[in-house]
Amino acid sequence: QVQLVESGGGLVQPGGSLRLSCAASRIIFTIYTMGWYRQAPGKQRELVARITSGGSTGYADSVKGRFTISRDNANNRVYLQMNNLKPEDTAVYYCSATHPTTLRIDWGQGTQVTVSS
Repeated sequence: QVQLVESGGGLVQPGGSLRLSCAASRIIFTIYTMGWYRQAPGKQRELVARITSGGSTGYADSVKGRFTISRDNANNRVYLQMNNLKPEDTAVYYCSATHPTTLRIDWGQGTQVTVSS
């Protein structure tokens, strides 16, 4: 099981930026597809961004052009740079790790992002 710990959440004004980070425990971190999900009050958890072991990325339509996912394999970390934040981005953000063969998904504990003036 991969242990994941998120950090970097907080309160920010509309139009502001935040950078989330996720630290993973696995030495073979490089084989996993990593992702960021979010869950707003009263809504289902949704995929925000993902990045494969080869560096291929994908984004939800709602965040394209504003969010950027990246990974640092040498340090077992994944990042989510969030720019031009909107109130509708308010949610708990979760880091995920998906095994390429078993497709098992491990989750972090989540970090709160609140966008409000």
